[in-house]
Amino acid sequence: MLLPAIRNEQGIDVVVANCENAAGGFGVTCDVIDELLESPIDILTSGNHIWDKREIIDCIDEYPTLLRPANYPEGSPGRGWVVTNNHGGKRPLAVLNLEGRVFMRPLECPFKTARRIIRTVGDCTPVIIVDMHAEATSEKQALGRFLDGTVSAVIGTHTHVQTADETILPQGTAYISDAGMTGAFDSILGIRKEAAIERFLTVRPTKFEVAKKDVRLQGVIIDIDDDSGTSLAISRVSVKLDA
Repeated sequence: MLLPAIRNEQGIDVVVANCENAAGGFGVTCDVIDELLESPIDILTSGNHIWDKREIIDCIDEYPTLLRPANYPEGSPGRGWVVTNNHGGKRPLAVLNLEGRVFMRPLECPFKTARRIIRTVGDCTPVIIVDMHAEATSEKQALGRFLDGTVSAVIGTHTHVQTADETILPQGTAYISDAGMTGAFDSILGIRKEAAIERFLTVRPTKFEVAKKDVRLQGVIIDIDDDSGTSLAISRVSVKLDA
């Protein structure tokens, strides 16, 4: 409902969205993927919750524009990056999905993985967007600085709270530590606040349910030069459903 209007008003060529908790707050299913791709979203990234719904293991290979982190172990289902020409730009667009390691699982190094893939992708296009799905702001900032000038954008995801540090780094890479959350904001990270608070108070397992009130869409809009891959501008988006 919100996305088509924003896409038309802003003249957006391509939409990239992280979908890892789109199925009722935990993981993603094939039906949800179909719905998101029709919304219209062009490329879907994910993160540490990609396997929460077991069915996605069997169908992830059927979706060429659905990504899981590229630094997962060799032999994992799915793919960690994609190059597509299905948008209005003069050059193909590459999207790379990575997962951090600080306070998360001991995966392959996202820095070395990114550098290896960019060497391959760079032969196809200079327009490269990286979704860095990570817990620690320091790890996201480090990757942004590490890749500055070699990719168009490094966009942080995972923490669900939109940060106010959007910037164009010195060599032309757009950066933000977290693009934010699309969901209910009368909540704790999209979950009913009563259940989340109870878990903090009792340190006991509680059933998490998705909250419903104050729904918003958040993200960033990036203006990228097709010829150089350099980002010209980055701005935050935060729109309420009932606005």
